[in-house]
Amino acid sequence: MSELHHLPSPAGCFITTEGIDGAGKTTQIDRIAARWRDAGHDVVRTREPGGTPLAESLRGLLLSRDMDPLTETLLAFAARRDHLRTVIEPALARGAVVLCDRYTDATYAYQGGGRGVDLATLAQLETWVQAGRQPDLTLWFDLRPEEAARRRAGARDPDRFEAEQLAFFQAVRAGYARRFADLPRVARIDAEHAPEAVAAQIDAVLAGRGW
Repeated sequence: MSELHHLPSPAGCFITTEGIDGAGKTTQIDRIAARWRDAGHDVVRTREPGGTPLAESLRGLLLSRDMDPLTETLLAFAARRDHLRTVIEPALARGAVVLCDRYTDATYAYQGGGRGVDLATLAQLETWVQAGRQPDLTLWFDLRPEEAARRRAGARDPDRFEAEQLAFFQAVRAGYARRFADLPRVARIDAEHAPEAVAAQIDAVLAGRGW
């Protein structure tokens, strides 16, 4: 096991995790956050959609209310704008590490790939909302949709996205693959393995960056 807690934290860095529902992102990002906090580092653990009272309210709508794909997209970016302005940017400005469960890549995958929203529309919204803010590192938890569905089964009552059919998640995974093609900030994590093996992959990525 790598000694991540002996490494310096990437102060002022923005790290995101991505992947379809059931890929195990939450467990791993919690592990990273706990280890860096135990070492005395300033770590902000957050998520999208969500992360602020307003964004969490919008998350509730996104996960529970039927709406058309463009409305869904606009709500996701509205939540992101508030999250960036009130949580992410202030944390980065003071030198904290921001660990965020999903970010704009998820919108390209879920609304672009899964719902078929025009990618040019997503790119324009991304420009307006983010003012160039992109993650320094993205951990992509890549998992077959069939395995993700098996893991989700019986875990809890599914939300509006988790209740989608297999074809939707296949389209979402393909959306991630298109988005991440040749992006240097992205490290693909093979999420098919047991949590300990997935953790080892992540630790290797972080250690490779001197973190």
